[in-house]
Amino acid sequence: MSSAGQSTVPFTIPSVSGEVSDAVVKVLDSGWITTGPQTAAFEQEFADYLGAAHVVAVASCTTALELCLRGLELPPGSAVLTPSLTFCGAINAILHAGHRPVLVDIDEDTLVPSPETVAAAAARVRPAAMIVQNQGGYPVDVAALAEAAGLDRTRVVEDAAHGPGAARGGKPVGAESFAACFSFYATKNMPIGEGGAIATSDEGLQEKVRAMRLHGMSKDSWKRYLPGGSWRYDVKQVGLKANMTDVQASIGRAQLAALPEWQRRRAEIVAAYDEAFRDLPGLTLPQRNLGGIQHAWHLYQVRVPDRDAISAELEAAGVSTSVHFIPANQMTSYRDILGADECARVPVTDRVGEELLSLPLYPGLTPDGQDRVIAALTEALRTRS
Repeated sequence: MSSAGQSTVPFTIPSVSGEVSDAVVKVLDSGWITTGPQTAAFEQEFADYLGAAHVVAVASCTTALELCLRGLELPPGSAVLTPSLTFCGAINAILHAGHRPVLVDIDEDTLVPSPETVAAAAARVRPAAMIVQNQGGYPVDVAALAEAAGLDRTRVVEDAAHGPGAARGGKPVGAESFAACFSFYATKNMPIGEGGAIATSDEGLQEKVRAMRLHGMSKDSWKRYLPGGSWRYDVKQVGLKANMTDVQASIGRAQLAALPEWQRRRAEIVAAYDEAFRDLPGLTLPQRNLGGIQHAWHLYQVRVPDRDAISAELEAAGVSTSVHFIPANQMTSYRDILGADECARVPVTDRVGEELLSLPLYPGLTPDGQDRVIAALTEALRTRS
């Protein structure tokens, strides 16, 4: 309870379609609960939603990133560009794939790397590949960043964990990507609980990651146990245990049908925040929908002075917040791996990272809950003006 005796406004509550329960029960009754027909159906439906040629469902966005990097078949220890303002899973994916992260600074207005910051990082090394991130739901300009890095688009992996619902130039994120990796974690726009997917326009890549998600086996268990199937299989490339189950896929199919309405509700909440905060002193609003950009609004990230104190004041007022993200260069393990010099090359990330605060934004946020968020942040900032 807050000091005023009211219940806390959570940072997020997962949205769940009313069709989920029936969908899961049907799978449980079917006698087949691991990767099978529901997974195949989910892959096709998500591909249709994105307008993508292929979708491969996997265990998480982190494993999706690793599988894509492995699918590039880079020389061991290759330099892979990545923003430092990212979730640790992206850095781990590079390391687990056997490569070296090279940190890229951000543009403080968009919170994603710019062609200038990418070119500066690429000038220090000869990058073999790059991960780009759709921060908070803001879709990056993949073509511009690839050109700045001196890389072909087939060497760019998109971290689209925040991406469902985002578009650039009228095309959804993932529609024409060489490799776009999505997350269905519990807090995401389309939550399954756990899970991820790879959208790709490349037939060869989809064949590789489809095999590698199940140890590199040439046939999954569904194909082996179909009538007339054979137990015989081969392992042509070392892979991971990274498949999605039919239980997860059935949830995903129900959630996907509800996603457009959830996205509409997110946009309503964002519009109300924008109106309330437009002239609030000391506050920087999130990236805008400019130049043919459709924001997915996974996060409503503001920048505030004295961020930690303001976050504590909001918590005391019954409003939960979060931070996305603690920069990777500030993490002990990555500092040990990358070294102090590499970790000092992202000064804008370090500065902006101390100001970022993510406010509650989810379809189930009530008007009363949003009013409490607005009132709490307004009070915290006006006492400082």
